Amino acid sequence: MGKALKINSGINYSLIDDRDVFMLITTVREGIKYATFQNIANKIPFSIGEWSEFLHLSERTFQRYKKEQRKFDPLHSEKILEITLVYNKGMEVFGEKEDFDAWLEAKNVALGGIRPKELLDSTFGIGLLRDELTRIEHGVLA
Repeated sequence: MGKALKINSGINYSLIDDRDVFMLITTVREGIKYATFQNIANKIPFSIGEWSEFLHLSERTFQRYKKEQRKFDPLHSEKILEITLVYNKGMEVFGEKEDFDAWLEAKNVALGGIRPKELLDSTFGIGLLRDELTRIEHGVLA
């Protein structure tokens, strides 16, 4: 199929072409190593508790993955990549990390009065955030 994508926090929807999609698929199938996840988590301001909620894994499981330097299974690997892509899109749209982080934490009328960060636990929520960021990018505010 292809090589796995070299993951860093720089992956972005606008930079992904068809070849990169196959690389993402390969990466998901192979699983993301805990060390790679840690690199991503260090750049995105979510606690292990929040990542635990987003990925539907216990904090104890995270501790075990770290200790054993395990790979995440494909479903969790895919979610990690989706969250990374959305976060990078938000950074691109807002321009400043602090502004995007504040947006993630603030209740949002366009999203039904909930904090955008609360939607990162499902693929549908991530898609909704991606759509909202695209609207903001194009100046279409709800």
